[in-house]
Amino acid sequence: MDGHEVDRSRAVLLTRRLAVLTGALVLASAGVTHAGDDPDVGAGKCQVIKFCVDVGVGDETRGSGGQAGGSQGGGDGSDSKVKCTYTKVDPKPPANHPAWKGEDPKKNDLYLMECSDGGQDNPASFVVVRTGQAPAPQVDPQVLAQRAVDSMTLLGPDLASPRAAGKYTVGVPMWMWVNESATTYGPNTASATAGGVTVTATAKVSKIVWAMGDGASVTCNGPGTPYTSSEGMAESPTCGHVYAKTSASAQSGKFPVTATSTWTINWQGGGQAGQLTEVRQTNVQVAIGEVQVVR
Repeated sequence: MDGHEVDRSRAVLLTRRLAVLTGALVLASAGVTHAGDDPDVGAGKCQVIKFCVDVGVGDETRGSGGQAGGSQGGGDGSDSKVKCTYTKVDPKPPANHPAWKGEDPKKNDLYLMECSDGGQDNPASFVVVRTGQAPAPQVDPQVLAQRAVDSMTLLGPDLASPRAAGKYTVGVPMWMWVNESATTYGPNTASATAGGVTVTATAKVSKIVWAMGDGASVTCNGPGTPYTSSEGMAESPTCGHVYAKTSASAQSGKFPVTATSTWTINWQGGGQAGQLTEVRQTNVQVAIGEVQVVR
């Protein structure tokens, strides 16, 4: 394949990507243009000047409470890198095209930036660069936010009640609550840095949904309230359930209880902010017996 064929292949590829990113933008060099005129935009041939900058940017992550790596969010603790390739767009699109983001085409050049993070491709985007300057490495803050989350250890609820060894009775209020820690309830904070951009993410459980095994579901927006003997037969003010039947007919004679926590993660950095969500579960088997009448 000679140089002309390579240029044509690159032209076709870039034209397709521009069409997807900008809503059917196809850069054309067909036809005659006059000095000072914007180039025509049509379905003609595209001349592309390839200007690639491969940028390998090291990753640095750190978490709170001595927790780093080993998360259930998919992180593998490896030193993944962001690699970006820049392709210069020539001829330039019209001055009123949104890809310019309000910048003057006479003083700037337009590049298509494509980045890959650890083998996963991220959405391509346009970058406006001052004429005569090379594109500077850019890192997507959202990529760093997910990397920060992946460095956390986020576990399912640490159940204080109900317990597998506990004794529970039909008609007697059950109080549900969890032990709070950075890894099981939050807050849990971690940061990720690459290319001079630092993103900090803070995760905390926003709700716990309890599937009680008898067909009932209870949503609690907090950790629950610990039971004390002074409460007697009172129901929990924050998170509780009353069983109407025993678990005798259930498999193994116990109800399977599942507590599903939703971690809400707020992040900010690199001039952006956003929110992510993670879900974790903990299971326990509880036996519900009948009231014993003493004669």
